[in-house]
Amino acid sequence: MAHIDPLARDAVPEFKERFDHYENTRGFIPNSILTMQRRPAIAAAFMALNKAVLYEGTVPEELKMLVSLIASQAAGCRYCQAHMANLSSIYTASDAKIRAVWEFETSDLFSEAERAALRLAYKASIIPNDTGEADFDALKAHFDDGQIVEIVGTIALFGYLNRWNDTMATDLEQHARTLAERVLTPVAWDAGKHGGG
Repeated sequence: MAHIDPLARDAVPEFKERFDHYENTRGFIPNSILTMQRRPAIAAAFMALNKAVLYEGTVPEELKMLVSLIASQAAGCRYCQAHMANLSSIYTASDAKIRAVWEFETSDLFSEAERAALRLAYKASIIPNDTGEADFDALKAHFDDGQIVEIVGTIALFGYLNRWNDTMATDLEQHARTLAERVLTPVAWDAGKHGGG
């Protein structure tokens, strides 16, 4: 059960356009942001950063969603795992690819470029951080410097979200839960503290 309840979607009227966008693309408004809006400046800054990191640039959105999923799995945030499985699916990743993401090193569903990005996401999301020069050499074989900034930005964004949602025990929305149960439960996912009630 969440430590702090989310506010209603209309609590901050200036967020209407962004919230409409979330409902249209994801199928719901994240409880994390509905809770953040208790401090509108934090919610607004987060939504702007989220948009810039995940939806701008030249790294394919599917890959950024899978990077986010690996980062969330490494950090252990079940809420973000469900969300990023949902968004990976929206951005064209197959159920099989989402389910196999933890086996990215050996699964033939992943390219060498994807493996380099996912490896960095994993190593950057564990404590202590385990990234090194070899990881960046592998990235540079497939991505330019701007794209590497996008990938690291994605990992860092989820450093924030994983800490936020696991600390707040944010209740998982039914839409994200349903997708996660379909796709991730076969690889031992459950909602944990994000199950509500």
